Amino acid sequence: MIKLSKSEIKRRALVDATITLVNNSGFHATPISKIAKMADVSPATIYLYFENKQDLVNKVFVETKQAFTTYAFESYSENMSVEQGFEVIWKRIADFKIKQVKNAMFLAQCDNTPMIDEDSRQEGVRYLQPLVDLWQRGKDEQIIKPISDYLLYAYSINPLSFLIVMQEQGTFKIKENHIEEAYQAAWDSIKL
Repeated sequence: MIKLSKSEIKRRALVDATITLVNNSGFHATPISKIAKMADVSPATIYLYFENKQDLVNKVFVETKQAFTTYAFESYSENMSVEQGFEVIWKRIADFKIKQVKNAMFLAQCDNTPMIDEDSRQEGVRYLQPLVDLWQRGKDEQIIKPISDYLLYAYSINPLSFLIVMQEQGTFKIKENHIEEAYQAAWDSIKL
């Protein structure tokens, strides 16, 4: 096990507190003072790691997006067929969202707020490049519909966020057969 320094522990506590509070209260109802209190540090400590709340939120977004995409592409190889590659990536994304609900919910919040600046948003998009490249290969091979990558994402990946929200609200329980059914629906929505 890697031992974190006191500084790394404080920074991690700030990141975790930010994610928790944004998920529970939204961006605007999450002042620096609440983040510091939940992280058990003084508000001034935040400014040792981040310029301001905007910088904190943007950096937490980028770090979380990087962790998400690293996880999503871990088992993927460019040598896979388009369909096999998409299935591997999609199921890893589903696994991340189910196992790391707090981080997945935070990323979903970030997708729906002007709080994330454009540079951070574009950095987050760059982390998705292997999926975008796979889709382009699928379009070139006439396997995937020749539509916008945003539409492909909206129809094949975003429904996972909805399912996670429904599970968190206690309305729906995601079971293994649901993952298979959801994957098939996602693939069917983008394939030619």
